[in-house]
Amino acid sequence: MHEDAERCARAVLSKDARFDGWFFTAVLTTRIYCRPSCPVAPPKVENMRFYPSSAAAQQAGFRACKRCRPDASPGSPLWDHRADSVAKAMRMIADGVVDREGVPGLAARLGYSTRQVERQLLAELGAGPLALARAQRAQTARLLIETTTLPMAEVALAAGFASIRAFNETVRSVFALSPTQLRARQRARVDTPGVLSLRLPFRAPLCPDNLFGHLAATAVPGVEEWRDGAYRRTLRLPHGHAVATLRPRPDHVACHLALTDLRDLSIAIARCRRLLDLDADPVAVDERLRADPQLRPLVDGQPGRRVPGTVDAAEFAVRAVLGQQVSTAAARTHAGRVVAATGTPITDVGLTHLFPTPEELVSLDPAVLAVPKARKVAFAALVEALASGAVDLGVGADWARARAGLSALPGFGPWTVEVIAMRALGDPDAFIPGDLGVRAAARALGMPDTPGALVARARAWRPWRAYAVQYLWATGDHAVNRLPA
Repeated sequence: MHEDAERCARAVLSKDARFDGWFFTAVLTTRIYCRPSCPVAPPKVENMRFYPSSAAAQQAGFRACKRCRPDASPGSPLWDHRADSVAKAMRMIADGVVDREGVPGLAARLGYSTRQVERQLLAELGAGPLALARAQRAQTARLLIETTTLPMAEVALAAGFASIRAFNETVRSVFALSPTQLRARQRARVDTPGVLSLRLPFRAPLCPDNLFGHLAATAVPGVEEWRDGAYRRTLRLPHGHAVATLRPRPDHVACHLALTDLRDLSIAIARCRRLLDLDADPVAVDERLRADPQLRPLVDGQPGRRVPGTVDAAEFAVRAVLGQQVSTAAARTHAGRVVAATGTPITDVGLTHLFPTPEELVSLDPAVLAVPKARKVAFAALVEALASGAVDLGVGADWARARAGLSALPGFGPWTVEVIAMRALGDPDAFIPGDLGVRAAARALGMPDTPGALVARARAWRPWRAYAVQYLWATGDHAVNRLPA
């Protein structure tokens, strides 16, 4: 979008928050870059330059605006609904792959040379993987500087900088302030030692009922819970674990993170955003679905529905198998038994375990699974495929290859494969025409309800069929009309 200067200028002049994260506006006279909705008086159009990423603006010599804080914009929805190599790279960078494995590691995961990866990212984002990772480190550093009282040396290490010098230089160049000056501008907020409080922005509208209501209704005992108006869950992270507390607010999601290792901060944030689908563009989604006269009343009634995601794709796949052909309550019970038997214990008030990894589940005693034999076979085949790497469901996974790998496993029909594609892989066009709830909703709305006819009808909903499923489910047993008490 950044190449359409006229459209970008109109968005800036109207301070349209819908475009925050889609592009960034740099001002030649001030050498500052902003989000489109920046509250300050807009510059002259001839002084505007547009960049596809904050990293590209930083690399061009612009510093972040202190008023609108463009580095805190919602992420671009492009990386969530695309499956090409650039989108995979962006998801992996957000998940910390470059910080942990370097650019060669990122390239190896993508199946390209480092030169090809550099070229692709530069062409589309105006910045290479190192610059994109640097921008992410700068944002993490700012969060730690402003919300903790940690010594700057510890902040630098936690944010992923190799040295104090690199940390100081990056903060100065991006924010035009030293780390000490940045901290002085805002009193540190530390509610509980070791707990970070931050805001997760999103594009309005957002319907919290279906999002948080679903997560609360399907919460696995010991791993997830709804408490005091907030969804809480454990996260397994590269350097340790965390407990995330997420509470819906009118213009953001309040997030409290208790981390055992602060180096996991940016990764934890990225996973919470994927869980809540916060980088979605609800205006684009709802506009497409509203064009269908049968869906329009559902969209107008509760606009901004999201597709609940996951913080761990392997975890969700396991839960999907355990939940085949049983009620939500039974699925929670089955998953709770698995967690109690093989999950890693943690210390927390209310939460007790991390969900077990596929490697831990390979050795699970089948007697723990009080499910039919066919489902035990499917469970064993899945965890073996995930543990061996035969099936990859990671943030950089190829969606078509993942679907093919899952479909080849015993006990995996179209419903299970597409639910995993929708919730674990994040494919916004995943569709389950054979789902009983989808078919019942279609029938109630006067649509054809056979799978083949539904597929034909849903062509007009592409590429947002997963969101259409959320609206259809809202009419039946999947409906959550309010948040839990």
